[in-house]
Amino acid sequence: MPLMLFLLSPAFGEGEWIPAIHTADGEDISPPLVWKGNFDAGSFALICTDPDAPSGEWIHWVAYDIPPDARALAEAIPRVPALPDGTLQGTNDWGDTGYGGPAPPSGTHRYVFTLFALDGPVDLGPGASAEQLLEAMEGRILATARLTGIYARGWIGG
Repeated sequence: MPLMLFLLSPAFGEGEWIPAIHTADGEDISPPLVWKGNFDAGSFALICTDPDAPSGEWIHWVAYDIPPDARALAEAIPRVPALPDGTLQGTNDWGDTGYGGPAPPSGTHRYVFTLFALDGPVDLGPGASAEQLLEAMEGRILATARLTGIYARGWIGG
């Protein structure tokens, strides 16, 4: 049986609008995420990107060394380099630690949350960039899952 990983959010479904509370127009708190799969991972990592940003792909969130027994990230993860469970957070493209929600300058943008199941923790300290994380994960990814939400400024929702 092939390895499978599924990523969901109680806040929005695949291709649906991200509630304003999770954006720069609201409280700018991270959305809750949950996952399941049919294998044992050594750790998990998460990268959230906006592929529609005018300057190219924009990184909104980098998290890694998520414990292997974790099956969720709660809503409103604190913007700190290290969480009590050992999860580390990297630097987004604003230069901040942790989650930075959707803030598109114009139009409707896609926000892609990609979860990686890894064979173990990565050898990075807190504050890594998405590029550094992707390099550290090379050859160590067991499975990936994606969840895509959309958002546009001025959308009244959530």
